[in-house]
Amino acid sequence: MASALSYVSKFKSFVILFITPLLLLPLVILMPAKFVRCAYVIILMAIYWCTEVIPLAVTSLLPAVLFPLLKILDSKQVCVQYMKDTNMLFLGGLIMAVAVEHWNLHKRIALRTLLWVGAKPAQLMLGFMGVTAFLSMWISNTATTAMMVPIVEAMLQQMQATSPATEAGLGALELSDKNKAGELPGSQVTFEGPSEVQQADCDRRRICKAMTLCVCYAASIGGTATLTGTGPNVVLLGQMHELFPASKDVVNFASWFSFAFPNMVAMLLLAWLWLQCVYMRSSFKKFWGCGLQSRNREKVAYEVLREEYRKLGSFSFAEANVLLCFLLMVGLWFSRDPGFMPGWVSLAWEDGKTKYATDATVAAFVATLLFIMPSQRPQFNFRSQTEEERKAPFYPPALLTWKVTQEKVPWGIVLLLGGGFALAKGCEASGLSEWMGKQMEPLHSVPPAAITLILSLLVAAFTECTSNVATTTLFLPIFASMDSLPQGWSSLTSVSPSVCQSVIREEELTAGTRQRERGRGRSRLHAGSPTRDSILELQDRALDQRQAPNR
Repeated sequence: MASALSYVSKFKSFVILFITPLLLLPLVILMPAKFVRCAYVIILMAIYWCTEVIPLAVTSLLPAVLFPLLKILDSKQVCVQYMKDTNMLFLGGLIMAVAVEHWNLHKRIALRTLLWVGAKPAQLMLGFMGVTAFLSMWISNTATTAMMVPIVEAMLQQMQATSPATEAGLGALELSDKNKAGELPGSQVTFEGPSEVQQADCDRRRICKAMTLCVCYAASIGGTATLTGTGPNVVLLGQMHELFPASKDVVNFASWFSFAFPNMVAMLLLAWLWLQCVYMRSSFKKFWGCGLQSRNREKVAYEVLREEYRKLGSFSFAEANVLLCFLLMVGLWFSRDPGFMPGWVSLAWEDGKTKYATDATVAAFVATLLFIMPSQRPQFNFRSQTEEERKAPFYPPALLTWKVTQEKVPWGIVLLLGGGFALAKGCEASGLSEWMGKQMEPLHSVPPAAITLILSLLVAAFTECTSNVATTTLFLPIFASMDSLPQGWSSLTSVSPSVCQSVIREEELTAGTRQRERGRGRSRLHAGSPTRDSILELQDRALDQRQAPNR
């Protein structure tokens, strides 16, 4: 049996890579329709993505090869999908994240915030989660976790090293109290038994587990708050332009943030409460800082954090420039088209319904600035300069170099996004989306909330063993084809599965509803939110677009 399994694992990659296309080939031969050929490509890519027999980015290049060969799209239509406006937006965010990591600005922000929050275990956990979630909104979840976990481990190790000394001090104090109490008649002395020592060790283990898990949870949750926080969000933005051409600029950085940030805060607090109940329920008061031993632990944790912050040194000129570029990018994103008031794009970059500047323009502008802004203060005092300083160039090195950017930017994700956009374009051009929508007509009797729950659980289970970006790329065209449902909840299931705990991210992002649903939809969505107003606008546009042929 063991030898058979070894042979299977030995030839697994070969069989999946070469036999799978041959096994799926009868689909194209028996039903030579264009949408069947597109389905053949999608199924093949899904198998390659799930098994990873070849790199994910390489699998994303298959539409550029198979779509022209199978006469689904010509090469020009396919290749243009691999560097769209959305790709440039994501690339600019990645370059900004590289600059923040390169100059350790994220670590300074994290440590400064943790020192401000306090060192009580419950507050410290909330501080770790808040800092991790905030950083993962702007840099990758993996990089945020890789930076925060060593800080947590150093703090826990120092607390564990000082625990024996603390317990020895408490034991001496109890022994002194026992001797004094022995002099009094009728006094009773209680000795610390093995069960109490085991309970203290169990509490320490629970703290370690909770502190480590909270960083991982917070990194996943924080990425949902911004468009560039995680790849699936960018996939949704890019595919909306293909699947719903009338959407235009409905979903942008400001509208997404206004909708997703409150959800992120709520999920973060629920995760914190969950970890508190699971790992700290037995001694909740102790973990809120009651008792001598807890105060000693707080001092140890605070000293560890302060020592790590001291190692960073003073706030450098390069960090100030990176922070300035970061704030400039976020400010331009929010003020470009906030929704509740005219943005700066309406000053000179808007002509009718055409908006020349998008969020990608801002990302590209700030990314370019990072290669221009100096990392050192320029020297203007030419008279007092040494001979070496006179030979050095006047303008200091920039904040980023192309070598650093090339090494740290995950270029494979850009190809992965492009492959997803090509798949969405192929589904639309081949008629596969329309065919899948007709197959889903029996779902009209199922309540929208039930559809959302079922499909969210499906996506959450699927993303446990596959890439989040690949999963989103596969499922979004299928979910978008549900615009034929009478109730019109087409993108109710456009869920970005970056949080694997079945998080419903965009359950109200709909595109297409019947006339009788407009009134009910407006009563469900409260006015005053730019995202909800944009959703209603998207519903109306999609309805008009679908009814145009009937007129």
